[in-house]
Amino acid sequence: MSAAAIGTAEPAVPYYAPTGDECALFEQAFRHRLPLLLKGPTGCGKTRFVAHMAARLGRPLFTVACHDDLTAADLTGRYLLQGGDTVWTDGPLTRAVRGGGICYLDEVVEARKDVTVVLHPLTDDRRVLPLERTGELLHAPPEFMLVVSYNPGYQNVLKGLKPSTRQRFLALDFGFPPPEAEATIVAAESGLPRDRCVPLVRLAGALRELKGQDLEEGVSTRLLVYCATLIAAGMKPERAIRAAMVEPLTDEPEVRQALLRVAEITLG
Repeated sequence: MSAAAIGTAEPAVPYYAPTGDECALFEQAFRHRLPLLLKGPTGCGKTRFVAHMAARLGRPLFTVACHDDLTAADLTGRYLLQGGDTVWTDGPLTRAVRGGGICYLDEVVEARKDVTVVLHPLTDDRRVLPLERTGELLHAPPEFMLVVSYNPGYQNVLKGLKPSTRQRFLALDFGFPPPEAEATIVAAESGLPRDRCVPLVRLAGALRELKGQDLEEGVSTRLLVYCATLIAAGMKPERAIRAAMVEPLTDEPEVRQALLRVAEITLG
């Protein structure tokens, strides 16, 4: 065994079960240096998918959860005081560009508008990141990739990607997996036997049908995994369902009771 191999191990690839050709599309985008936009509801697996692909491709992943106060400087970097000196500190986007990593901006529409302006030079054939404060012009290496995501269900006039930004990305539409696949995913993630996950997936489907009526969002695959994890740990299914598949969806007592009734009918 070589000295370099001692004490080292390949990083584990996060579990992800493909439901289509999304892995192949991601790999082609990476190889051809194309930015990628993921669209889909909360908790359907977008973030796990990116982590899975980054590990498969052997690239470092820099994930940024976007929010209303996120600025371009948060991504690119800023001067900070360190030991009495003013030192430039790279932000996650800059670190990804310098190191040839994958930068993933989750819910990019939540960020301030100046963020998308910074992204534009990285999403065309220039593939550059201007750092005005340092005077640098960073050229992204072939290994760099930009991935962004958002939930179209929350999109409105004030929070949406402009067409000029959307058309800079390949786009991949994410939805919840088919029931058979989702049951397999929930079983693998939670440790609960698959046959016991099937009714939970069936209940999730029934609750998702209420989206747009009494609910803003349906049960995510993430919440399904939480529920199955509690059951696998010994919690009674009724209590786990209430904690993971009902209470997170609403604060309205009447709606909560209606959801519990749906669970009772669906599960028999």
